[in-house]
Amino acid sequence: MPWSLDAWQLTARMRTAFSIRIRGVVQGVGFRPFVYRLARAHSLAGWVINAEAGVEVHVEGTEEELQAFIHELETKPPPAAQITWLDVQVEEPEGLSEFTIRESLRRDRPTVRISPDLPVCNACLAELFDPHDRRYLYPYINCTNCGPRYTVILGLPYDRPFTTMNRWPLDEYCAAEYHDPANRRFHAQPVACPACGPHYELRVDAETVRGDHASVRRTAELLVAGKIVAIKGLGGYHLACDARNSAAVRALRERKYRKEKPFALMVQNLEAARELVELSSEAEQALIAVARPIVLAPARAQLPGVAPDCDELGVMLPYTPLHHLLFDGASYDALVMTSGNLSEEPIASRNEEVAQRLHTLADFFLIHNRKIQTRVDDSVVRTFEGRERTLRRSRGFAPFPIDLGIPVEQILACGGELKNVFCLTKDHYAVLSQHIGDLENLETLRSFEETLDHMKRFFRISPVAVAYDLHPRYLSTRLALSMEGIEKIGVQHHHAHIASCMAENRLDGKVIGVALDGTGYGTDGKIWGGEFLVCDYADFERRFHFRYVPLAGGDTAVRQVWRSALAYLLDAGCDTGRVPNVLAERVPAKARGVVEKMIARRINTVDTSSCGRLFDAVAAILGIRLEANYEGQAAMELEALADSFVARDIEPYPFDVTGGEIDFRETIRHLAKDFENTTLASARFHETLARVIFEICGRIQTSDGLNRVCLSGGVFQNFTLLRSTVDLLRRAGFEVFLHARVPPNDGGLCLGQAAIANRRLQSGLCRQ
Repeated sequence: MPWSLDAWQLTARMRTAFSIRIRGVVQGVGFRPFVYRLARAHSLAGWVINAEAGVEVHVEGTEEELQAFIHELETKPPPAAQITWLDVQVEEPEGLSEFTIRESLRRDRPTVRISPDLPVCNACLAELFDPHDRRYLYPYINCTNCGPRYTVILGLPYDRPFTTMNRWPLDEYCAAEYHDPANRRFHAQPVACPACGPHYELRVDAETVRGDHASVRRTAELLVAGKIVAIKGLGGYHLACDARNSAAVRALRERKYRKEKPFALMVQNLEAARELVELSSEAEQALIAVARPIVLAPARAQLPGVAPDCDELGVMLPYTPLHHLLFDGASYDALVMTSGNLSEEPIASRNEEVAQRLHTLADFFLIHNRKIQTRVDDSVVRTFEGRERTLRRSRGFAPFPIDLGIPVEQILACGGELKNVFCLTKDHYAVLSQHIGDLENLETLRSFEETLDHMKRFFRISPVAVAYDLHPRYLSTRLALSMEGIEKIGVQHHHAHIASCMAENRLDGKVIGVALDGTGYGTDGKIWGGEFLVCDYADFERRFHFRYVPLAGGDTAVRQVWRSALAYLLDAGCDTGRVPNVLAERVPAKARGVVEKMIARRINTVDTSSCGRLFDAVAAILGIRLEANYEGQAAMELEALADSFVARDIEPYPFDVTGGEIDFRETIRHLAKDFENTTLASARFHETLARVIFEICGRIQTSDGLNRVCLSGGVFQNFTLLRSTVDLLRRAGFEVFLHARVPPNDGGLCLGQAAIANRRLQSGLCRQ
């Protein structure tokens, strides 16, 4: 019998019930108040609760209103929320008459996604500068849509007793907001006001300026006067000074032992950013995105000492109330905001560290008394092909997980030595830590271990295996090998790079992997870095590689890049005493002679196929850079020259491929003659590398029938090379896969290690 209109209307008015389970970033982002308001708007009864697996909802009402509720739940969540899984089951109504928010549950196996720290929202900013508001000029203003999350969480569920705000009981005013479901601060765990919350003070020697407004105003005055101030922020201390005061910038460089590496800038607003850098629409979107990262963009203005010899500046917008207060009414529009540490140390985050670690760096200290549970550096991105490409994944991104789309074992992947990040896996997810730093000292290793213990506790992960790099001297490798009662899986460095790109792009099966970087321990005991692999997660074949060149001095050659130039010139049969003149003129003959003898006699030399060292050699041969003061400096300056070359058709240098070796000796011989035209030579070198990649991928395609190419490794942070390479490959019909959410450099290594370890565990292919 067909349905009548009256029957349909009667059914629509009948009550039914849904049980809904939601996973993703749904705690600490105003999700329960959002569900509460949404349910009331649709006249639904029921409840919502924070569980350690996410959020659970029970709703009762008419089918029509329930379906509308589900639609808005999925399509209009709070700005900082990210739903990764939603399950709806039909239930019997319980006859509830109202909708409530219940107390959180604690369970044994949480899979909740912890929210990264969030930038201050517009509503809170309006209150911050409203003289009639209770939180006028209060640096800790926040609500469910903004404020600290990851850096203050002690445990789960995300409730105030499990945050570093637990020492400040709410006063009557804040408690009323906190318990009002209709209020923007309902269950905003870090909520506070001047009467019941933490505070700032400014210290120097015996002098202390107390009071939030007084200490912040005095800090701004000191910055205008050219002083360097250590400022405690969201994830640690920044060292700040006026970016337009060259004397202050120079003093900061001298104190921090940071000779030339670019400083990051915080600018007052988008208008100030546009004055300093050229912003594409994608770069502007990256600047204002929830993560508020440092965005690298072409420089429009010169700020002496901020980024010597670089054609880019790294800029970010204010992301805490304190930052906005520092810019309010100040004469400066840009501040240097660099990590509060000595070079190569982890960022300082605890007040007791200030006297020991920062006393020689800063003139004054702006300190607050809320504990930072987890130290977190700023993230760094660039944009390419309309997408944000992460170069350092930290504040604003960590610890949001990457959905791998497949079930994974519980694994710890320790990453590498440089730009260290570790990874934990569980269910379908890979959880990457924030940027830890270079594991070259005890302080950074301690930071690694503290963060690891913290995240294992958060996610209740007990790894059954640990994956590590094959390099025997890496601290991360030693740590992995020292772990007892756990499967140990060694992973070759460049295999991990390609697997990282595969995992991010959810690829399976075999691919052509192009891994170009500075250093990676090879299975033959040599240092790799110019590698063409055919691989899947289980294993790899090294099909082609750059010709080995003996490098004298090991790590010393990374700093003294002229050593790489000598090695490549000698290998190419060039007379190093005559060509190029720049080496003969600028490197003492005695030093050159010592290095040449070391190479000839194979004393303290290492054979390397490193693409990074090839870049160093070319930069030195062309006289662009003979000594590097930070990692990648020579390559960055070489890229800047190549990028400035305006001609469309660039002739590559000749190169040879013999067997599985890519031979650049002819390239070097031509470069040695072109050192007087550095811009053209730089452009031709980049084009040569792009053609090499294209030709080798073509050869592998012909022999293996593979069409998917993954590009990974730190060299692919060079977007001039990347642009040419991608263009050549795609025009030939290749599918090209790049990194976006995970860095192509060693900061993404751990994801590949985890993916490889997982496949070997599941396939019974584990090997140490």
